[in-house]
Amino acid sequence: MSLNNVILAVEDRLSDAVATKILETFGVEIVDRIGFQGKSHLERKTPEFNRAANGITVFMLTDLDTPRECPPRLIQSWIRGTLNPRFFFRVAVMEVESWVMADRMGFAAFLSVPLHRIPSPTDDLLNPKEFLLSLARRSKKKTVREALVPAQGATFSVGNEYNTLLSEFVQDHWDLERAATASPSLKRTLDRLAKEKGRY
Repeated sequence: MSLNNVILAVEDRLSDAVATKILETFGVEIVDRIGFQGKSHLERKTPEFNRAANGITVFMLTDLDTPRECPPRLIQSWIRGTLNPRFFFRVAVMEVESWVMADRMGFAAFLSVPLHRIPSPTDDLLNPKEFLLSLARRSKKKTVREALVPAQGATFSVGNEYNTLLSEFVQDHWDLERAATASPSLKRTLDRLAKEKGRY
């Protein structure tokens, strides 16, 4: 598999920020970005992405969402066939927020909350997004609380600047080495990339 250039397929802006940071760390150029329409859209398009990977490597990031699933089973159910070796299909456990919070030191400082409030491994959190919001409500930073937490009576489950602020954290502060120590599913992705890039 060539991992010099990839097409990136993601659910949303935060997943895009996370995948971009990972790929850039390994010197992989993103030549196109697709998706951004949620998990169900990615699931429908997965067989098409699998076929497209005959021409250029496709890197897709989704998440697990429910403890009733496991990454291999989800991958197989979405592929509905044989996984193309040039289709780099990765699954965050349980959600991409698990990977973001896995840099416990960096994220605790970013939110201005005590480090001990962020458990390890973060993959064990059953509802990472809700847990992240509970941390944000305890933040000493008013700007963080207003950005991440939905206003009282709001119809959205997160604050208006949720994806923006967390994407900025990922781009500017997220430390992959620290995060890998608290998220086994992230470490597996990084190890696979390191192997493909010949860093082992």
